[in-house]
Amino acid sequence: MPYLLRWLTLGVLLLPFVFNGQGKAPPTSVKLYNDLQKLNFLGSALYIAAHPDDENTRLISYLSNEVHAQTAYLSLTRGDGGQNLIGTELRELLGVLRTQELLAARGVDGGQQFFTRANDFGYSKHPDETLRIWDRDAVLSDVVRVIRTFKPDIIVNRFDHRTPGSTHGHHTSSAILSTEAFALAGNREAYPEQLTSLEPWGPERLFFNTSWWFYGSPENFEKADKSRLVPLDIGVYYPERGLSNN
Repeated sequence: MPYLLRWLTLGVLLLPFVFNGQGKAPPTSVKLYNDLQKLNFLGSALYIAAHPDDENTRLISYLSNEVHAQTAYLSLTRGDGGQNLIGTELRELLGVLRTQELLAARGVDGGQQFFTRANDFGYSKHPDETLRIWDRDAVLSDVVRVIRTFKPDIIVNRFDHRTPGSTHGHHTSSAILSTEAFALAGNREAYPEQLTSLEPWGPERLFFNTSWWFYGSPENFEKADKSRLVPLDIGVYYPERGLSNN
């Protein structure tokens, strides 16, 4: 028995080394260099839209890797109302796949990922229908919670809250709730139950990430008044990585 006990004791002592034998590879010099650059920039940006794949990944990458801002994407749904042409997973199982796709995408562009409890129930023609099915107040509280948690200096909406009925109801709803949450997150009277663990937070600016698509055609966009637009050249090149931003 003492002989067996000695071997069992040795096995227990060696167990941590067995599990740690294939540890994570150390970060590369390029990753360390880019992580250090983020220490020199204190700004943060939260991108908000309705579904997985709604986000402008090029802008998220630009803000994270060129500006060095702490950047995140809030997808109100997990994409479980979409189609699946390469597998049998639908509804909740499809939502699991789309969630993993977004997490993997953030691993590429350097952003963080958030969700709300909003259900991707399929196509909706108008935000009034969407917000009734979602439970407007519940999802709005989720958006406020993410803002108070992440503390963005700016919020960027993928869609326009002023054009209900012109696109998918989920799309417009994401912008409507974002605009409302922008005003509420810094208010102590709004969702006070969150303030047991969070502090109010008021972002500085709210933007709408427009493109020619919202103008109907590239030609219409060329003729549009751009005096209130902020252009960004996101086609930068990162020589230390050998990659362009896009």
